[in-house]
Amino acid sequence: MDVAGPGSPLDEPSARALLETMGVGVYVVDSRRRITAWNAGAQRLTGHAPADAIGRFCGDGLLDHVDEHGTTMCGTSCPLAATILDGTIREATSYLHRADGGLLPVRLTAAPLLDPDGAILGAVETFADDSRVRAAQERIAELERLALLDPLTGTGNRRHLDRCLERRASDLDRYGTPFGALMVDVDHFKAVNDSHGHDVGDRVIARVAETILLGVRVGDDVARYGGEEFVVLTGKAEVDELAALAERLRSLVARAVVLADGVRVRVTVSIGAASTREDGATADLLPLADGRMRRAKATGRNRVVTR
Repeated sequence: MDVAGPGSPLDEPSARALLETMGVGVYVVDSRRRITAWNAGAQRLTGHAPADAIGRFCGDGLLDHVDEHGTTMCGTSCPLAATILDGTIREATSYLHRADGGLLPVRLTAAPLLDPDGAILGAVETFADDSRVRAAQERIAELERLALLDPLTGTGNRRHLDRCLERRASDLDRYGTPFGALMVDVDHFKAVNDSHGHDVGDRVIARVAETILLGVRVGDDVARYGGEEFVVLTGKAEVDELAALAERLRSLVARAVVLADGVRVRVTVSIGAASTREDGATADLLPLADGRMRRAKATGRNRVVTR
């Protein structure tokens, strides 16, 4: 496997061997941000082989790093580009696109590559799974053990949601701990099924669920509420906190992709938010969030309504 192209700073056999022993993803760019090396870890995490990456400009859409708000980092806030300019090592968290169109949350480090005189030749980026992924996997394993898992999406099912609501309602009564709820619904989902078939529709639902799980915080609960509806329960109960979480999920879902017969299928979601701080009760929490979600759909879709 050619992990380094001709002229790469890692073109020597010993350097190539070192690159392959690293468990994290690593790629190297020259001063023009053209990829010159791509290790097995990068292939494992992204699904892109070295032949797909080496020789390409790192900002041409291969990885398409986005921040937690779904905003493209390439060309505006790219740590690798900034490191090439000033030689400063940078660390960041972001989401990158896998070869299958899904988003992968990563922690990354960008470091300069220097010649013997200290001139910047390019940069190297290392990246690894964010710990939130492992936390989500542990949560899924627990749900499987308790038969509370929705088999298509890997989120909780309605039974799981009922238990989470009971637990949070108890904490509210006993300790005064408020919580919030987001009702998330996929926009124009019938059109996806009609245009691409139910198999693709299922893949779209699974991708939306995967993206929601990546966007929430440890301790948040996610459940499939209906065919294309999801509920997120969160300790964030202030309106601005709920709005920020909902906007992050909305933006990330809009960036995710399902590849179907060469077609890139994208969807958006409409989200309604409600909090127990509004009246201190829990019985009307989901209906209130549902009503606001429907208002988001009625006023244009791909938006968040919090009041």
